[in-house]
Formats: sequence, structure tokens, C-alpha cells
Amino acid sequence: MINTPQNLTYEEASKRLEEVVLRLERGDLTLEEALASFEEAVGLVSYCKKMLSSAEQRLALLLEQETGEFKLEPLSFPEETER
Repeated sequence: MINTPQNLTYEEASKRLEEVVLRLERGDLTLEEALASFEEAVGLVSYCKKMLSSAEQRLALLLEQETGEFKLEPLSFPEETER
């Protein structure tokens, strides 16, 4: 069973994305396999973008502390709506 992006770290998702892209680039997939791989890649790209955005926001929160103290506030990902 393939992990859904929500179960992966950024590094794991990025590695999986590389694997999917390489598989697509080989060009030996059926149409259905290629479509499924493309859909997985799009999901992984979206997930990685959210992870990077969250990390960026966390850094911004750290830098914006005016009291001289560092305060880290975890941010949650917005829930994706089903299509």
C-alpha cells in the first residue's frame, strides 16, 4: 500500500515524487498507469508545497517576536476538500 502524502515527511514525499517522475519519464507505462502516476505526482507536489509554506510561516513567527524571546507556534494544514 502506498502511503498517502499526509503520512509522509517532506523528505519522503519529495523522494516519492522523484520516483514517480522517473517512472513517467521512462515512458513504458500504460495510459492508465501514466494517469495514475501523474495524479499521484500532482498530489505530492501539492503536499510538498504546503509543507514548505508551513515551514516558511513558522520561521516568520519566530522572526516576528518583538520581546526578544522565541516562540514557536505549530500551524496545521488546511483540510483539503474532496473533489
